[in-house]
Amino acid sequence: MGLKVFDLQCENGHVFEGWFRSNEDYEQQLDNGVLSCPMCASTQIVKQLSAPRLNISHLRESPGPTAASTQEKQAVAAPTEKELAEIQARLLQQIRKAVQNADDVGEQFAQEARRIHQGEAKERSIRGVASSDELHELHEEGIDVVPIPTFLDDDHLH
Repeated sequence: MGLKVFDLQCENGHVFEGWFRSNEDYEQQLDNGVLSCPMCASTQIVKQLSAPRLNISHLRESPGPTAASTQEKQAVAAPTEKELAEIQARLLQQIRKAVQNADDVGEQFAQEARRIHQGEAKERSIRGVASSDELHELHEEGIDVVPIPTFLDDDHLH
């Protein structure tokens, strides 16, 4: 069974990908409040329109002042479904390895992240647990943290 990849956005404008077994799986996680932004932990998430659903008919109209921007070219790729599945598997393995190799600071995560940010503790990868409020405060302080999806976390909050 293939995964559905949706472009998601939180109320703070952060855009990120979500991988789901189906659209119903996405809806269920959204309804249950399980989805959160990896940058700020907001649970106010909306699914963005994917390219095939965008109304781009206006781009095909006669050339006007913005015609040059529609003619710009960019590098693109179309991996096969098998290649995409392999890329996703490798990415998940890399993320899981990074999580497992991080220093587990448990409930002291927010405090230790601040100490590292302020140069009071050795810079290193850490992991632990934090509340949504703590994650929001860290984000407000300019400290980037990424919540670990439960399917990648072998130690916390099962």
